[in-house]
Amino acid sequence: MLRVGLVQTRTPASHAGALAHTEPLIREAASAGATLIVTPECSNILQRDRAKLFAQLEPLESDPAVEGLRALAAELSVWLLIGSALVRRDDGKAANRSVLVAPDGSVAATYDKIHMFDVDLPTGERHRESSAYEAGDRAVVAQAAGAVLGLTICYDVRFPALHAALARAGAQVITVPAAFTRPTGEAHWETLLRARAIETGSFVLAAAQGGVHEDGRGTWGRSTVIAPWGEILAKADHDEPCVLVADLDLEAVTRARAAIPALENARAFAGP
Repeated sequence: MLRVGLVQTRTPASHAGALAHTEPLIREAASAGATLIVTPECSNILQRDRAKLFAQLEPLESDPAVEGLRALAAELSVWLLIGSALVRRDDGKAANRSVLVAPDGSVAATYDKIHMFDVDLPTGERHRESSAYEAGDRAVVAQAAGAVLGLTICYDVRFPALHAALARAGAQVITVPAAFTRPTGEAHWETLLRARAIETGSFVLAAAQGGVHEDGRGTWGRSTVIAPWGEILAKADHDEPCVLVADLDLEAVTRARAAIPALENARAFAGP
């Protein structure tokens, strides 16, 4: 049995503020017995003003919030998935990067968000993530706390092929750290998460940002843990900062995939 903790945050617009906000929530999850703790997308800083954001971005190795979270994981001796950190790449561009931290504080794996949120919503909101971040080009699975994790970030949840590839590569648990907009969150968040869990026979851990942030952005919250058969194991019914804890029976993955062997039954086909 794997006990996981999901941290729901309302990340401030500075590295120092983000670390101060997130640290007590991670400590709460660890004190509840979680050995794998997941934080949301943009855990190190959330600032929608691009000029202000880029003035603060650091490489992953020197990001002050990431450094603090790595030290905290080592102190607590837990696996910590920093759902994503917004960091400066070696080529000077930016990346939206998941960072898996081992219980000794080392970086065990990283994943750069593949799918960029470039949309014009019916509400008038306009987002062009690709204008700020370089998309990743590699799916990532990693061992952590006795489980195989498949790493995704936010908008990736709308792309079933990525999740199927992770499951076929052995992922038992798929992480979906997010900062969902309120309109899309209200309409689609739970449905998408349950669909990805059911079709891959995987646990889904969706730690989310929630509420109205320091920079004026609104995010949906409603962090959720879903089992391979689609049951909701734990859910925040609000967008306030909080901690969810759930126990995962990893054998449920084997049972779900045996009952509905969709991953094995999938076939290639010609286009119309």
